[in-house]
Amino acid sequence: MIQGVLSRAPATDAAMKAKRAASMPDDEEKARGKRLQLHGSASEHEQGLLAVAAVEEGERVVEAAETRGLRLLRLLLRCAEAVAMDQLPEARDMLQEVAELASPFGSSPERVAAYFGDALCARVLSSYLGAYSPLAAAQSRRISSAFQAYNALSPLVKFSHFTANKAILQALDGEDHVHVIDLDIMQGLQWPGLFHMLASRPRRPLSLRVTGLGASLDVLEATGRRLADFAASLGLPFEFQPIEGKIGHVADTTALLGPRHHHHREATVVHWMHHCLYDVTGSDVGTVRLLKSLRPKLMTIVEQDLGHSGDFLGRFVEALHYYSALFDALRDSAGAAEEERHEVERQLLGAEIRNIVAVGGPKRTGEVRVERWGDELRRAGFRPVSLAGSPAAQARLLIGMYPWKGYTLAEEDGCLKLGWKDLSLLTASSWEPTEDCYVAVAEQKRHDS
Repeated sequence: MIQGVLSRAPATDAAMKAKRAASMPDDEEKARGKRLQLHGSASEHEQGLLAVAAVEEGERVVEAAETRGLRLLRLLLRCAEAVAMDQLPEARDMLQEVAELASPFGSSPERVAAYFGDALCARVLSSYLGAYSPLAAAQSRRISSAFQAYNALSPLVKFSHFTANKAILQALDGEDHVHVIDLDIMQGLQWPGLFHMLASRPRRPLSLRVTGLGASLDVLEATGRRLADFAASLGLPFEFQPIEGKIGHVADTTALLGPRHHHHREATVVHWMHHCLYDVTGSDVGTVRLLKSLRPKLMTIVEQDLGHSGDFLGRFVEALHYYSALFDALRDSAGAAEEERHEVERQLLGAEIRNIVAVGGPKRTGEVRVERWGDELRRAGFRPVSLAGSPAAQARLLIGMYPWKGYTLAEEDGCLKLGWKDLSLLTASSWEPTEDCYVAVAEQKRHDS
């Protein structure tokens, strides 16, 4: 047996050598494959580390931006507190730091802080000088260009126009003679839409008159020519009446209503889209009085959900919250060109911030200001007309047309509220005079006579 084993051993050893020799190419291939696999794993690991590093770097950038934003917010609030307590040197020092951190070309917080810092600087300077300028009239050409860009980037302007036009169209159903009074017509961008809807009715109006108020007669006349050309293209009879001035300074309704033969057969509607670019009314008290005397068939108003009364610090905090939402919404605008967004922020939003912070407030202007026009119209003898139905459907359709999310629409007590995320930005409402309004006007006329 032992011999048998011994005799087989050399043969077995030779077979094993032969087997190892035959298997060597496969082993080397496997080894090379393993080395390549290890090298590939190392490369993948390296790429993974780079990706993680990039994410961490991005997080650090975001964290740094958030930290800068929070620091700017704290600085602005502390500066506003100092201004409210008349601690002007402290406010001036903090504004220097705000200027170093903020930029009108940076992130949303940095851009907001840049404009609020500028407004606070103007406020501090005017407090040192003891001179408080009224709201300045805007540069009409630049404002017009910025409004057109804003109309393309945001649904806010379209919401104001479409919602009011739908309500006005319903009120004018069956009316042959139409008179629209726009308290701040600017370039009249809203009215071609209404003209088109009136021209599409089976029964077209026999006369269409628009009275527009504004600060510049040249701008008003240019607006009138554009509207006249558009009305002519639709075959609508049209007349434009420009009034240079502010509604609160108009002495009586004759200037608005025109000759007696006009207003006795006309259905008059009044519209006002509120903003803070400049003072539109001149006198809020005078405006309320005139609206009561006009007794329009309908009044539409679109208000910013932004308070203008109370102490400075309260107004500042509310404005900071409000315009932060607007800047945030513009940042998310799909396809927004950087220069267009900057133009809107500088010419429109920045100008409003400056007027609110540097000028606004009853103590500085000496004027008694209406806080919420809807509430004031109710006290003046008007009642709300619900915007549910066609105006609300039109607004929902408009919001749905925009590709980015964040805008919200809500109905509240017959009003429509357009917001950004959890903050209401605009409230559209519609009003008609009650019998009490007619009685009050009649009594006022007897008293004046």
